[in-house]
Amino acid sequence: MSELETTQVAVIGAGPGGYVAAFKAADLGLDVTLIDLDPNPGGVCLYRGCIPSKALLHIAKLITETREAAEWGVSFGEPQIDLAKLNSFKDRVIARMTGGLGQLAKARKVRFIQGRASFDSPTSLKIDGTDGSWTDLRFEHAILATGSRPTVLPIFDIDSDRVMDSTGALELAEIPQSMLVVGGGIVGLELGSVYAALGTSVSVVEMLPGLVPPADRDLVKPLHARLEKQFEEIHLSTKVVGIKEKADGIDVEFEDGAGKSWTKGYSKLLVSIGRRPNSEGLGLEHTAVQLNEAGFVQVDLQRRTHEPSILAIGDLIGSGLAHTASHEGAVAAEVIAGKRVAFEPNAIPNVVYTDPEIAWCGVTEAEAEREGRTIEVAKFSWGASGRATTVDRNDGLTKLIIDPESGRILGAGIVGVGAGELIAEAVLAVEMAALASDLQLTIHPHPTLSETVMEAAEVYYGQSPHIYAPKKSG
Repeated sequence: MSELETTQVAVIGAGPGGYVAAFKAADLGLDVTLIDLDPNPGGVCLYRGCIPSKALLHIAKLITETREAAEWGVSFGEPQIDLAKLNSFKDRVIARMTGGLGQLAKARKVRFIQGRASFDSPTSLKIDGTDGSWTDLRFEHAILATGSRPTVLPIFDIDSDRVMDSTGALELAEIPQSMLVVGGGIVGLELGSVYAALGTSVSVVEMLPGLVPPADRDLVKPLHARLEKQFEEIHLSTKVVGIKEKADGIDVEFEDGAGKSWTKGYSKLLVSIGRRPNSEGLGLEHTAVQLNEAGFVQVDLQRRTHEPSILAIGDLIGSGLAHTASHEGAVAAEVIAGKRVAFEPNAIPNVVYTDPEIAWCGVTEAEAEREGRTIEVAKFSWGASGRATTVDRNDGLTKLIIDPESGRILGAGIVGVGAGELIAEAVLAVEMAALASDLQLTIHPHPTLSETVMEAAEVYYGQSPHIYAPKKSG
């Protein structure tokens, strides 16, 4: 059955970028239609990404802490894993959040169509409904927010349930005896940590010389040290050159940077080597929207494409973070509403939700070095933090990247328990062009981990009461 509908704003994709764009446009008084294949808004982040992974990471952290508690005088027996109940908890989290978003869409009078959309022209869409119906939709503006999917290299494409991507790993169908995580980035290490806590012997292989390549090395060091105790093996500067499925697992052939090769068997492989944009099958050939060589949609600071009626946000344009997509969605909606806005953040936080967590924002030391930029770095070790000592986690570090001429905070990095929560203060400092003295003079509660941000500023001035590091003259 075909229906002809009209709308002011059509949003294609209901992830954290798409549903925020739709809700913002509706709040601005526009008539909005939101289109997605899932039954409610949420996208990959809520259904198959950020949210379920954090639910599992919470459980993994609890399991790890019960084991470590013996050192504090409290002993527990080995945990009994009820996989069905664990998955039920994860699924309840997903259902609660996506169902809530469905209710918010109705409250805002956002029309939600479950289906797959493609462009017929720069101002029209054909939507194939999941129920077999189809809809013709005319629009004034469209916002593309179709996201991304895991990258699959030919070497791993062997049509075997022993090879998983992040989506398959989150289904948690079983707890394998052993698993190789291919890719030492954020997603691979997070999911590897979950499986290790549940009892799987986990190994990691990364073709670059360090884990979490975008982060500064001093932030990664404490995480690497802890993972070496939790994982079976960590292979750096090493690549997978061949795999072969057997009756009881998969043999993996490795080759390191020195040319040495070897083979080892695993029960499962988790391939986490990046994501690619969902830019195919959208009918973009009927528009002036342009893609780069990697398939990402090209946009300007207002998130407009080369087609005046179409904007794009999120993973589809290479943003790569849910919170970035959300802010881009708000900007896109305001642009359509006629407001003079642009997406020009000074700091976007990055968080690795492992244990310890790693978080950073703004200018990093590595970036400053590559650009030949003069900076000063102030570091406060959590070995001098009272709160970190009370929770037996002195493996953290807080550092500030500072402009030596003005004292302005250019960036920050934190590794330690709760780093993802702590980084927000640094993001605000960068966005407001705060000085190190502003952080130094801001009274923080004691004893807290948030104090380490203030104490890093005190280190910069050589005035930390807990670290003797006088300011060098000149």
